[in-house]
Amino acid sequence: QVQLVESGGGLVQPGGSLRLSCAASGSGFSINAMGWYRQAPGKQRELVAGITSGGSTNYADSVKGRFTISRDNAKNTVYLQMNSLKPEDTAVYCCNARIVAGISEYDYWGQGTQVTVSS
Repeated sequence: QVQLVESGGGLVQPGGSLRLSCAASGSGFSINAMGWYRQAPGKQRELVAGITSGGSTNYADSVKGRFTISRDNAKNTVYLQMNSLKPEDTAVYCCNARIVAGISEYDYWGQGTQVTVSS
């Protein structure tokens, strides 16, 4: 059984920084792509940033230049460094991992962590 556990959310002032972490636990699997999504109240979930197993990254236009996604394959962990935070970044952030087990692939999701940007 694979579990994704997130940490690092919280309340921060505009212009501040936060770092989110998401660790995958379990055994007998490998991880393909990983990513961070967010959902604000009344809005659809959107992809914030993604990273492949080889380290290629992609970002939503709204966070380019401010957020950085990275991963530690040895620790099965993905990170999201968020700088210059804005009130519009306020949302529940969830990590996603494409898990490979045998010949099958599955999408797993973390429980979500609240990020609130407010003065």
